[in-house]
Amino acid sequence: MFVSFGPGDEVLNSRLFMQEEVEYNLIHMIAGNQEDMRLKTEENDLIFAHSPGRNSWLWLSPELAEGRRRSLVQELAEMLAYRELPGVIGTQETGRLFADAYGKLTGRAYHVRMRMEAYHCPQVQMPQGVSGKLVQAEAGDIPLVAGYLAGFMQDCFGTESAPEDHLDYAAAVTESGKLRLWIDRDQPVSMVNLAHQSARYARINEVYTPHEFRKHGYASAAVAALCTELLSKGLTPMLYADAANPDSNKVYQSVGFRRTGSITDLRFQ
Repeated sequence: MFVSFGPGDEVLNSRLFMQEEVEYNLIHMIAGNQEDMRLKTEENDLIFAHSPGRNSWLWLSPELAEGRRRSLVQELAEMLAYRELPGVIGTQETGRLFADAYGKLTGRAYHVRMRMEAYHCPQVQMPQGVSGKLVQAEAGDIPLVAGYLAGFMQDCFGTESAPEDHLDYAAAVTESGKLRLWIDRDQPVSMVNLAHQSARYARINEVYTPHEFRKHGYASAAVAALCTELLSKGLTPMLYADAANPDSNKVYQSVGFRRTGSITDLRFQ
C-alpha cells in the first residue's frame, strides 16, 4: 500500500535512503510541495515523487528482495497507468524496471535522455591564481543572467533560445538571493546558482561561463567559493553533472567534489 508523505518524513531520514540521498536529492524539493504527488510504502522501502509536467523520481531500497521489488513497481505502474508521465529518474536498474512495467501497460516506449553523475563536496579545494570574487546577483544583472541562462540551455541540452525567453526566471532566481556571479575587474564572467537546500545538503546548478571567458578557472572558483559558504553553514554541497560531459565533471572534481553514484533520466515517447 502506498501512502502520502511530506518534508521531514521518517523515510527521508531513514538509513537506507540516506545512503543514496545525494543521488535522490531532488526528492526533498518535491516533498516540500503539497501540490505534487508524494508516495511511499508504509515499510519505507519505496518513494515516488512527481511534479506535474516533469519527470517522476523513483527510489527503491537497495535491500529490497527481487520479488518485492518487482511487485511494488508493478503495483505502482498499474496505479499510474492513466497518467501521461513524461519520464522517470532513478538508478538505471530502478528506472528501467518501472519504465518497462509502465510501458507494457500504456504502450509507450522510452529512451535514455541523459545519465547524470551525482557528486558531493565534503571539503573544498580552492583553485589558486584565479582573480575576482563571488557576489550575489542584483536586479541590474537580470538581463545578463537571462543571456547566461540561454547559453547554459544551449550547452547542456542543445536547446536554442533567446535571452528574452529567460527573463522571468532570471528575475525570480536573482530576487531569491541564491544566484551568484563571479566578478573579475568589475566584469561578470561566470555564474553559479544555489538551487535548493535540505536538512543536510545544498544543491548547486546552472554553472555557466560564456565562451569568451573560459579557460581562466572562473567556474571552478565560483563553485568553490559557494561551496565554502555552504560548508560554513553546516550544509554539504551536491550537484548533478552530465556523464557525457567530461569537462564539467573535471571542473567539479578539481574543487573537491566526489562522485557518489549515478542516475538515469528516461523519457517516454
